[in-house]
Amino acid sequence: MKILVATEKPFAAAAVNGIRKIVEEAGHELALLEKYTDKAQLLEAVADADALIVRSDKVTAEVIAAAPNLKIVVRAGAGFDNLDLAACSERRIVAMNTPGQNSNAVAELAIAMMIFMSRNQFTPGTGCEIQGRKLGIQAYGNVGRLVAAKAKALGMEVMAYDPFVPAEKMQEEGVVPAESLEQMYGQCNFISLHIPAVPATIGSINYDLISRMPKGGCLVNTARKEVINEAELVKVLTDRPDLKYITDIAAVCQEELNQKFCKQVFATPKKMGAETAEANINAGLAAARQICGYFETGCTKFQLNKW
Repeated sequence: MKILVATEKPFAAAAVNGIRKIVEEAGHELALLEKYTDKAQLLEAVADADALIVRSDKVTAEVIAAAPNLKIVVRAGAGFDNLDLAACSERRIVAMNTPGQNSNAVAELAIAMMIFMSRNQFTPGTGCEIQGRKLGIQAYGNVGRLVAAKAKALGMEVMAYDPFVPAEKMQEEGVVPAESLEQMYGQCNFISLHIPAVPATIGSINYDLISRMPKGGCLVNTARKEVINEAELVKVLTDRPDLKYITDIAAVCQEELNQKFCKQVFATPKKMGAETAEANINAGLAAARQICGYFETGCTKFQLNKW
């Protein structure tokens, strides 16, 4: 089988070497398309590919239509909104992500962001410590659990809301299960978002929730920009100059936020959550193993789509 790695932003060399070793030892062929600058290059490259590994590259219906042999596509990372799952399902192409491989990198960034905002973005002035503060985690999955563990090690109290995780499991790990989002936002000095951008969550972080936060509260977003209701974020920051917002995904209205709210907001220059050497390598190798496992045994453990 021909496995194509198509990355506008390439994997680290160590990751590529590891992917090649996994693929070739399994008896498959590896092809690389790195730093491509035009969609036409991707459409040409997928024409004879049996499998596809991408990072944030968009696998659209057009890309799928250009790949008649394609059987599986794996997004090296947790988020998968760059994959057209419906188009994959229509062709019975297995779509996967690699959950957990970037989790520690994102969790460390979330903690760093809390400290950064607590210390006035490292500008002169008296800040505060995060020890003793209460952290609310929205979605207690791979990243959320790691954030909780690190926060507790730093002396924070941790609460979490996730309707898909049993309260007993959170309690076993020293985390207080929130009965509702409203309760959690109302009690926590920091809220860390780890929800995907799906119809139920898009625009769900709104004025009502954010305005419930205690004085000096800070919302931390290492998830997706789409989950934020940006118009209502502007309104709540206007009405509550004590609140802060820090994000790893610049808002559509980020320029407006920066101009109006200065030290209340901060956005990283680009998405940094998975930007570590370790995460880069882990996700790439996991993607290669999942593809080889699928071809060898039909394993679909991390399949995202159905038909």
